[in-house]
Amino acid sequence: MNTAALNWHLSHTYQTLPPVFYSPGAPADFPQPKTVLFNAPLARDLGLLPAADAAIDRQAVAEVFAGNRFPEGAGPIAQAYAGHQFGHFTRLGDGRALLLGEQITPDGQRIDIQLKGSGPTPYSRRGDGKAALGPMLREYLISEAMHALGIPTTRSLAVVTTGEHIRRERLLPGAVLTRTAQSHIRVGTFEFAAATGDAANLRALADYALQRHFPEVLAENPAHPYPGLLRAVIARQAALVARWQTVGFIHGVMNTDNMSIPGLTIDYGPCAFMDAYDPATVFSSIDRDGRYRYENQPSMAQWNLARLAEALLPLLDADEKTAIDIANAELRQFAPLFNQHYQQGMARKLGIFEPQETDTALLDDLLQRMQAKAADYTHTFVRLTLDMLDADGAYLDGTHALFADLAFTQWHTRWQARLAEQAQGRAEIAALMQSANPFVIPRNHRVEAALATAQAGDMQPFNALLAALQKPFDYSAERHWQRLPDAPQPGYQTFCGT
Repeated sequence: MNTAALNWHLSHTYQTLPPVFYSPGAPADFPQPKTVLFNAPLARDLGLLPAADAAIDRQAVAEVFAGNRFPEGAGPIAQAYAGHQFGHFTRLGDGRALLLGEQITPDGQRIDIQLKGSGPTPYSRRGDGKAALGPMLREYLISEAMHALGIPTTRSLAVVTTGEHIRRERLLPGAVLTRTAQSHIRVGTFEFAAATGDAANLRALADYALQRHFPEVLAENPAHPYPGLLRAVIARQAALVARWQTVGFIHGVMNTDNMSIPGLTIDYGPCAFMDAYDPATVFSSIDRDGRYRYENQPSMAQWNLARLAEALLPLLDADEKTAIDIANAELRQFAPLFNQHYQQGMARKLGIFEPQETDTALLDDLLQRMQAKAADYTHTFVRLTLDMLDADGAYLDGTHALFADLAFTQWHTRWQARLAEQAQGRAEIAALMQSANPFVIPRNHRVEAALATAQAGDMQPFNALLAALQKPFDYSAERHWQRLPDAPQPGYQTFCGT
């Protein structure tokens, strides 16, 4: 099948916003684009491919997903936005990305299709607008893993190499990622709108976000929906970050330009999953002070939402004091919402169907003991799940010191007593735990190994890891996916890729 057989149904509602929000994009000029990854199941969901399996012309696909040729109906633009980066306000924009348009799917969804790394834009700020293969493969791998975990996320449709090398610390193979999302509207987009100083821009963006993502808010109060918009974004972010915490995911760079209005995990730069449980875990090489460490992710999300509230103040009420009062009232809901989602998520990991206040102490005691014994976060909960499945979990690395500890044995007795209070039997409890505790996660050493071999031209280890990550709750998966690195990895760092 050639590219003409790809079923493009592109719309461009974002371009109904004032022109200050975007700039036209130009085609790339890459010498030898080559398709490395193409997500056929996602392409079928988007309506790009017919439901039945079909062959594709990988070279023709590469030309489109490199940005050399735009598909029929495309209206490529780079989006403008701002952001607080590590607490400092900056005007930004898509410095290396082009939005081709919004694909209308067979079930009527509107999904952004964006090229990342396709070359310079008006927002590149002296950058080359290009991307290296390693970070694009990382985003493909982790975003698809997050999707399989059931966590809201952007998704990856394709990775193509460009046939050229780009200069970073050293020469690296260039690549373009095709990313999909419910939209790419960010907290930073609202900060940009407010910074233009034109209230009409802010109102236009807010109305667009309401119509596209929160029609129920607009229907509930069409005369004054803006407090409801803030409330809805807060609710989605509280739920999202709670899901991150329950699986040990660390985003790495929670700037406001990386915070999605529809509530997606977006921009997988220096992200990673925690190994040994430590709330202070930070991997990002640019987060030298640990601003976005694991334990800070909820408070940083609330801080970012406060920046959204500040941007929305002119729409919340004509009187500034009243607007601030409204904003603060909405922001105060973040912590209880997050705690509710987090406690429910962690209770499920322990097999508890209806959490009670006393369960907080049970969980906290476990986490404290895990930290004291440097127990592996994922392995600990997998081993508890295997206990309930009457399966041997002793082979799991990073849990031996914890499970051999007398204090943990006492905790285990308390936990079993708590489970015995429930109406559900052992099999139901085990099923709940299995659905909440992934057996396979993107282990850092495995991700790095797969990326290294892929960049050397061998995609087999990468594809094998990707296949395993697409079934994270499969407890029959081969045990080797659970193995920790042979040697400790002190000071392991991840990098942004820009």
